Amino acid sequence: MQHPPLFSFPVPSPENSRRNCVIAFTTPQNYAPRLSELIHLKGWTPLWCPTVIVESTEQTISSIHQYLKPRAGIDEPNSFLEEFSTLAFTSRTGITAFLQALSINPTPPLTPNGEILTIAALGNDAELLDRDFIRKMCENPERIRVLVPSIATPSGLVEALGIGQGRKVLCPVPLVIGLNEPPVVPKFLEDLSKRGWIPVRLDAYETRWAGAKCAEDVVMKSEEECGFDAIVFTSTGEVEGLLKSLEEFGLDWSMVRRRCPRMVVAAHGPVTAAGAESLGVGIDVVSSNFGSFDGVVDALAHKWKSLENQES
Repeated sequence: MQHPPLFSFPVPSPENSRRNCVIAFTTPQNYAPRLSELIHLKGWTPLWCPTVIVESTEQTISSIHQYLKPRAGIDEPNSFLEEFSTLAFTSRTGITAFLQALSINPTPPLTPNGEILTIAALGNDAELLDRDFIRKMCENPERIRVLVPSIATPSGLVEALGIGQGRKVLCPVPLVIGLNEPPVVPKFLEDLSKRGWIPVRLDAYETRWAGAKCAEDVVMKSEEECGFDAIVFTSTGEVEGLLKSLEEFGLDWSMVRRRCPRMVVAAHGPVTAAGAESLGVGIDVVSSNFGSFDGVVDALAHKWKSLENQES
């Protein structure tokens, strides 16, 4: 299954090129252009094999909108969002879905006067919490505090929020369809509860298996003599999606490993690495800087540099 180019790339820097490595990656469409660009800038060839589809739907946008629209029977416009102290995003898609719902809301959901609402996001996802987002949330930007934890993981977010003291936190998370829900979100909600928060789950978008054909490129490449040199996973769902697709071809992960013995398996951060390991997919490289995809690409380059030094 050949996917069209995501966009035109700049010419890679020669000093970054180890050789014309083929890097398979399984990210959904919303993350793919950025990771493709970073792979290309290293002088490598990106091979996009999306194993999950991540997107908002009419139903999920409607679910978000229930928290934003004015409540009936109240003199002063007042949304259910006013009941919350924190809005906690664990993904970029959650923010974009929330923004979609904000855009169809006739007025900002927060009144100009009231308690401060903390909006938390991980790593580079926080760049979406810009002036336009804040303006759609409230006419008074002083009511909004943006929190970006130093460790870009759900557990890092929980730690950064501190003790809840019975306050409510709204958590826009994915509704997983056709796959087992990874433990990340349930653990996130559980950890918030343990810290004294009252977490409210909001299914803000869907994560669905991309179907059997999503593994076609991986299978075809693995049958070639050179195969591919690395595969990058950025979520546990992507790993499960690939394994489920391989089953449709009568394959399992160990067979792919045997076909591509030099393949390096990279994970974007420890959460993805742990999820992959739990599914029987061994990880060779884990990015320590997982606030952006630069970390996993740099970790892959460092891995190969170390191997070259050992061989020389």
